[in-house]
Amino acid sequence: MSGREQFDAIILGAGGAGLMCAGVAGQRGRRVLVLDHNDEPGRKILISGGGRCNFTNLGTVPDRYLSANLHFAWSALSRYTAHDFLALVETHGIAWHEKTLGQLFCDGSARQIVAMLLDECAMGAVAVRLSSPVRSVDHADGRFRVAAGETVAEAPKLVIATGGPSIPKLGASGFAYELAKRFGLKLVEPRPALVPLTLGGEEALFRTLSGVAATVEARCNGASFREAALFTHRGLSGPAILQVSSYWRHGQAVAIDFLPDSGPAWLVEAKRTRPRARPRTVLAERLPDRLAETLGERLGLAAELGSLTDKALAEAGRRLADWRFQPSGTEGFAKAEVTVGGIATEGLSSKTMEARRLPGLFAIGEAVDVTGWLGGYNFQWAWASGWAAAQAL
Repeated sequence: MSGREQFDAIILGAGGAGLMCAGVAGQRGRRVLVLDHNDEPGRKILISGGGRCNFTNLGTVPDRYLSANLHFAWSALSRYTAHDFLALVETHGIAWHEKTLGQLFCDGSARQIVAMLLDECAMGAVAVRLSSPVRSVDHADGRFRVAAGETVAEAPKLVIATGGPSIPKLGASGFAYELAKRFGLKLVEPRPALVPLTLGGEEALFRTLSGVAATVEARCNGASFREAALFTHRGLSGPAILQVSSYWRHGQAVAIDFLPDSGPAWLVEAKRTRPRARPRTVLAERLPDRLAETLGERLGLAAELGSLTDKALAEAGRRLADWRFQPSGTEGFAKAEVTVGGIATEGLSSKTMEARRLPGLFAIGEAVDVTGWLGGYNFQWAWASGWAAAQAL
């Protein structure tokens, strides 16, 4: 297709936020064009939730998001809620179920969510063009001009919905940040989030536990999550670790309570009732065998409980409740589910997602410095921010 086409809005990115924004704006009578360099839409949606898409969370509240401005996200999230998106899902006849902690998943496939968003776009006569990498973006005389693939289009409004750099194998990049900087928007330093942590030095021995998982309480920077932790050949993963990784910074420790249901004096109490038992034995009753063995060795508890002092057992209990790991790093954007940081919210309207310095420019979804917990929160931000921007297109 050649020539310069005219639209009311051009949306860069056919992910969750971009498609949501396009469908809503299209159905409001706007002529909308969506451009994406990938050959299929919604690639992150398709791999999420083990292919069943954890599409929202019923527990969506502001304190489950990270941002330099913790209040920014609430305007959009309160106006387009998890129940609003669920109503849309049900309108399209998509069966769903709730797992733990308010997480909602498709009974069938994540493809149903992508199909739903494309149907919504079709109802709004939205033009969706894939395999269209952006060649240039210009702004003059109140209009944006975008050259992408074989398309050259103009519109008074442009929406950045190209996400962050997490999972580059899906086509993710820092393009949103380049575009934002070009148009005078500030950035909050992007870093990997919801990502496994790596262990080195003396802690590398824990890699021998690769594949072992246990329910723990993980803590870092005031955040605390009680879920499963998984030892890997590189370090630590599992939901509890992914959650605290969003709060972790290089040089900091992550504290693990291996027995969150046990008080620090439980080993002393066990000594009273079972003096001939060995610590490894009683640990293995509460933890996987290999983990119990490794922790027992690190604590130096080899003798029978009855031969150990109460002080030594109490100290062991305290360490098990506050075991400090010093991660050497993360597995990076390649394994990060999302990105912390991004386009600074200080330059955007919390009501419309529009840039204050350049009317007509919008940023939504993961491209913005709003990052949710694991469990459907980031999708809900995509839907809510996309919906909010669509009201102003």
